Amino acid sequence: MPVRVVESSTPSQTFSGTQNVSGLQKDEAWRVNVCVQGCDLEHGYLCGTMEALNVPMADTPVVTFWEGEIVDTKNYTFFTGKWEATHWTKFTSFSPLASQVEADGGKSLDLSNYPYLFMRWKEQYFVNVGTDCGLTIAGFYYVCFSCSDGSINGFYYDPNSRYKEFESSLLKNQNKILQNQGSKCEHVAGIAPEV
Repeated sequence: MPVRVVESSTPSQTFSGTQNVSGLQKDEAWRVNVCVQGCDLEHGYLCGTMEALNVPMADTPVVTFWEGEIVDTKNYTFFTGKWEATHWTKFTSFSPLASQVEADGGKSLDLSNYPYLFMRWKEQYFVNVGTDCGLTIAGFYYVCFSCSDGSINGFYYDPNSRYKEFESSLLKNQNKILQNQGSKCEHVAGIAPEV
């Protein structure tokens, strides 16, 4: 799907929601703000920041910078070489794709009209706190963006910890410019399909 950057009065897309964390002592829910600051669909790349609020052991909100891969079957597939497609099966929106992904890794799928975008996000570093803030960025986020309602849900997976889950009903776009036309995503991080 060729894309072009769309000039917009809003330089980035911001999402707000909750991340549920299962800890050893108790389950917690943190407020989370995600800002997609850059996106290059031609190369399947995006980046942004994630801000976690009311984190125990942190005096201030914890902000991290992340980079992501968009699963488009051209640049990135559901497989990474290290992990199979196991994590994607947690998304009900992945179910219609599962048999084809199992057959050929999903390489023959055309996801350009699929009503969901699948992504992997990897936090690269802490922006405003040190590594002693009580959080880890060793894992990956498996993320699904709904083109129809602009919500994101996802799972944080670290082999050394339990899954941490975003609540899809709460992680909503705050800029209100995500739109669905047919089944194509019109805007994500200020990008649109080329005309």
